[in-house]
Amino acid sequence: MGFSFKKLIGGEEEPGIDNEMDGEETYGEETSKPYNSEKTIKLLEPRAYSESQQIADYLKKKTSVIVNLKRVTPDQGKRIVDFLSGTLYAIEGDLQKLGGGIFLCTPHGMNVDGIFTDDKDKGAKNTGNGNKPKEEEDDEFNF
Repeated sequence: MGFSFKKLIGGEEEPGIDNEMDGEETYGEETSKPYNSEKTIKLLEPRAYSESQQIADYLKKKTSVIVNLKRVTPDQGKRIVDFLSGTLYAIEGDLQKLGGGIFLCTPHGMNVDGIFTDDKDKGAKNTGNGNKPKEEEDDEFNF
């Protein structure tokens, strides 16, 4: 049984037009393809190490993930990055650090073009007294 907007508002259907939905969604003139995870990027903020498996599941489905580790301790963050590194190695993916505690995980076949310059390379200098530069102290996830 099909659904017709013309029937709903009291109009008549035109003969020869199929108003049945055959399972495909349409948007405008184009027919939508099923969900394509390769064109999706998930943004996730794990709150515990146990959530790293969910991130790995997205990667196994060829979905890129941006992981914000600001809500976990540095030790948990390191464990999550280690787990994701193993996952990415297994699926031939890539891990890139975007900033303090923010990582981009991409599955095999996803290309990322460009690089971020590291401010520490330009202006931060070690004072020689064993203290880290201020920028390095602010980044708890410096691994």
